[in-house]
Formats: sequence, C-alpha cells, structure tokens
Amino acid sequence: MFENNAVTKLLKTKYPIIQGGMAWVADADLAAAVSNGGGLGVIAAANMPPELLERQIEKIKTLTDKPFGVNIMLMSSTAREAAEIAAKHRVPVVTTGAGQPGKVIEKLKPLGTTIIPVVASVALARRVEAQGADAVVAEGMEAGGHIGEITTMNLVPQVADAVKIPVIAAGGIADGRGMAAAFALGASGVQIGTRFVCASECNAHENYKKKIIAANDRATAVTGQSLGHPVRALKNKFIKQFEELEKNGASPEEIEAFGAGKLRLAVVDGDSEMGSFMAGQSAGLVKAVEPAAEIIGGIVSQMEKIITEARRYTE
Repeated sequence: MFENNAVTKLLKTKYPIIQGGMAWVADADLAAAVSNGGGLGVIAAANMPPELLERQIEKIKTLTDKPFGVNIMLMSSTAREAAEIAAKHRVPVVTTGAGQPGKVIEKLKPLGTTIIPVVASVALARRVEAQGADAVVAEGMEAGGHIGEITTMNLVPQVADAVKIPVIAAGGIADGRGMAAAFALGASGVQIGTRFVCASECNAHENYKKKIIAANDRATAVTGQSLGHPVRALKNKFIKQFEELEKNGASPEEIEAFGAGKLRLAVVDGDSEMGSFMAGQSAGLVKAVEPAAEIIGGIVSQMEKIITEARRYTE
C-alpha cells in the first residue's frame, strides 16, 4: 500500500511511521523493535553523555539491519557532540527539535543522512526547507513533552500547503484513525510517541506504562508556560505543585530547579507522584502493552480499513 509513499521512499521503511524521540524513553531496544516492525525507530540523544549515545548506536546496529534514526535536541548542551557521533556512525536519519537545525543540516546532509526537523509553525517549516531539510514533522500541541501552540488538525494542513518536502504529522496520534486523519490533512506519514511508551520492548518503568493505560481524555496538563517552554505530562502531585509555583509567581530559577530531574524520576524510578510522566492527549487511547510490531500492525490495519470504508461512502 505504501510503495509510492513519499516518506517510505525517503526513509526506506515498510510503513510511514516514525517513533518519537522521547528523552530517557527512546533507547536502542525500543528503536530497534520499531524498525524491525516496519517503522523508523529513533534513539533520543537528549542530554545523553556522548559515550552513552555512541554505545546506544552501536547496540542498535546489532539488533536491526533496518534504517533507524537519532533525535538531537538542539537546546541540549550535548547537541554538538551528538551530531559528531551521528556523523561518525553515518546514522541514516536524524530528527531535530528545540532549536534551529541549520548547522546539523550542513554537517550531516552531505554525508547522506536524511534530516527531519520537528516544527510547530509554518514559518519554521519554511525556514528548515530552505536550509535543506528532507522532510518535516509538524507536531501539534496535543503531543507529550515540549509542545507548541497550534493543534495538529490546524498545523498539518497549513504546513503541507506551505512546503514541497514531505510532511509527517505528530501530536495526538495513537491509532489507525489518527493516521488516516493525518493523510486526509495532507501528511505523508505520522510520528507516534506516547503509544510506543507502552511497547513491551520499551524499558520505561512499569509505573509509566500503567499511568498511560489508566489515562482518560483529561489526564494531561500543560505546565511551563511562564518559562516559555510548555510541557504536556500526566497529572500527578508533581504537576499540581508545578502549577502552584507558576500561579504564585515563583522565579524561573526556582521553577527550573523544582523540575530538574523529574523526567528521569518517572522513566527510571517510576515515582508516580513526583515524576514527570510526559505523555500526549492520545494517552486516553492506549489500552494495553504490546510488542512494537503488533502496535504498528494494528495501526496500519485499522487505517487501511478506514480508508476502504471511506471509499465506499463516496461511491
């Protein structure tokens, strides 16, 4: 079905599905499972020490012979080192976020690396296209973690109208219905994060997975607006206290100190009360822990069924 799809052609994958580069979550084990399942698995460099990132890249090469990617968080203090390591290992795909990717594009594209920045606006999509990006991930505010201000429903078609490179939709997508909608909006593929936290190959703490499975439609909240870096996560004691700090006019330094280390507390330690369990609004759609390949297969099967039924409606 995807033989002529722009994203599968670009990535050399079976399906136009990218796994989100989730800090502390997206490691070699999860990324390899997604790649082996027909999507594009992505290792999140985040603030990972360079030597650890290198070991993760070496590990994924032993777990899959399929294409994979590395996500570079451009605001990280280790972003430059991450780009150097991606160049050294000729990583097939690099996604970027939280910053301007111009230098990464200049460094890696001549080496044959496919560069896909995550964007939250039409202006940024146009800018990275002009800089040489191969595709963009248009991520709506329904996503987990750091978010923009525009919904997926509105962002994706406007980005698709504005650029000539392939557009990959992200934010609030966790099943075949979301994937079918993304295609209707003008995207050629999807990026999925929250659903893959509940992959059986994901090494995130079981409490993280349980909180996602227990989530409903109002389970997430956005904090960090006062810092200019809004983040969506599952509600808990940490989120409540964070909101109180912002409401009471705490200084940016105080707020940042309070939030430091809380994602690790969630992913590694599973602290249900004081961890930052970053997740998108799609958490309410996730009902079970399954192997990554089954997750991908289920999404594609549901999408194909929806498209087939839609064709019947127009006949």
